[in-house]
Amino acid sequence: MFEQNVQKVLARLGPDDLVLDVGGWACPFNRAQYVLDAQPYETRGFYRTFGGPPSQGGDREWFRRETWIQRDICAREPWPFADKQFDFVICSHTLEDLRDPLGVCSELVRVGKAGYVEVPSRLHESCLGVERPGQAGLSHHRWLIDIGDNRIQFLQKYHMIHTDRRFHLPPSYRRRLTPETSVQWLWWEGSFDFEEI
Repeated sequence: MFEQNVQKVLARLGPDDLVLDVGGWACPFNRAQYVLDAQPYETRGFYRTFGGPPSQGGDREWFRRETWIQRDICAREPWPFADKQFDFVICSHTLEDLRDPLGVCSELVRVGKAGYVEVPSRLHESCLGVERPGQAGLSHHRWLIDIGDNRIQFLQKYHMIHTDRRFHLPPSYRRRLTPETSVQWLWWEGSFDFEEI
């Protein structure tokens, strides 16, 4: 998560706010009391293996093994939470990976009163050489995403983006991107709109 926004989330939360982190496995948000992810609790902080941050959002984990809910977040049945159960829901660098981001957005709005969503920017995901030469963005990302006007739009990341220069940006463009232009985010209250285009 963009570090300045980590601090904004922490400043926004009150001591009694109930927080859910959706898809936080590799870099869980420590202030969340609940985490919902397909991977098990014991493997949290996966990026630590590669020298990345083990977690974000404070020094201590508020979640526990009992509040780490392991399940497929794209499964068709509702998540095991009540409507508007959480004061704040975080979903950072998860939607671009999923087979059903619209279903996940629907559940985010159902279980949360407010929240924060962060994804790679469309510019970053369209640049060659992020992960390897000749490939745009990251190999496991399924969607190009645009955020604006309280709306998230998903466009399938077709394979042609890698091979046809009409559909991608050169590595030189990526080198000019700043941390702020490499990601995009949405702060939402009550709900937000989402669609596949």
